[in-house]
Amino acid sequence: MLKKYTVEYSQQFRKHHPPEHHSYFTDDPIACEEFIEELLERGMGLHAIKHEGADLPKVDFDRMVKIAASEAAAKLICHSLNIKADEVRHRFGFVA
Repeated sequence: MLKKYTVEYSQQFRKHHPPEHHSYFTDDPIACEEFIEELLERGMGLHAIKHEGADLPKVDFDRMVKIAASEAAAKLICHSLNIKADEVRHRFGFVA
């Protein structure tokens, strides 16, 4: 059975060769967003997000990346400023 979400990514360690693509599979949209957040935090390449085998429309792709980036930024701010998630939301508008 096909998983609902597939994320195609690369580690991007090689600059002069095409990166080797890997795939992550899940049925949970939250787990998918958390995985994308990890990719962003580690500077890895994000090549595609698919839902039930088809590429997500650009609007949905961008929304998932924006959510993941917002969560990553909120965590970094919490850690760097040593403040709680509520204060990050109030001061910076990011939800952790």
